[in-house]
Amino acid sequence: MLVWRLGSVHYSPLTIHYMYHFNEVSLLVTHYNRSKSLERLLASFKEIGCSFNEIVVSDDGSKPEHQAYLQQLQSQYPFRLITTPKNKGLGNNINKGQDAVLSPLTLYVQEDFVPDPSFGEHFTKALSILTERPDVDMVRFYAYFKYPYLKKANEGFAEMVFKLWYPGYKKFYYYSDHPHVRRSEFLQKFGRYTEGVKGDVTEYNMMLAFLQKKGKGFFYEDFKSLFSQENSSEEPSTMKRNFWRESGNPLVTIMRHAYRHFKFNRDYLFRKF
Repeated sequence: MLVWRLGSVHYSPLTIHYMYHFNEVSLLVTHYNRSKSLERLLASFKEIGCSFNEIVVSDDGSKPEHQAYLQQLQSQYPFRLITTPKNKGLGNNINKGQDAVLSPLTLYVQEDFVPDPSFGEHFTKALSILTERPDVDMVRFYAYFKYPYLKKANEGFAEMVFKLWYPGYKKFYYYSDHPHVRRSEFLQKFGRYTEGVKGDVTEYNMMLAFLQKKGKGFFYEDFKSLFSQENSSEEPSTMKRNFWRESGNPLVTIMRHAYRHFKFNRDYLFRKF
């Protein structure tokens, strides 16, 4: 059985601060050339009173100045740094980071996210789902849009439901690289992340692998309340999107939706991930 402990409770004249220690959870953070963003993320977890069994930072061959800053951060935040001599892409970065995890559960967060002060309370509820439902593989906390087919549960969470005959293609967006907690044997069950391809292809391939292998997940319905994604001009997003993916032109949008509907169904049915 998974166990987590509600640690120290600190009182002040103005507020009560609960310190959550999640001793069955590793925080896994993937990092590339955004060491200040990583510092902000780690400081935010500390400020809201969340600690973990361990913190693993998987770096994808960042520039020397960021590597040096990571070394400085280790004196403030006790994390294990998993490095590589050169940039190998998102798939390799997640794989080697997950390989290093020692806890039964992994909270996966990219370095440009910031947790809300209420995260600890809701994270405890997510862990309850994983304890009560051994068949559930992950719980998602953030998304760009609400998953279209949900079966309501408790405490703001809902179970995602995927049926191939359900209308639309957004039902395929079941898995996401956005912040989520998962069982640490994830790679053994669903396969390793595709390496040597662009980040969006890596994510797409895992999305299809998760569905083909009958993965199950829950979704937090207020999906932008527990994390915010924050990029600055000094440390912008490292994920580059092309015109086809981003254009708001009505004709391009229609073509994009039609193509995705065809591609997602074809790949799910006829490709092996």
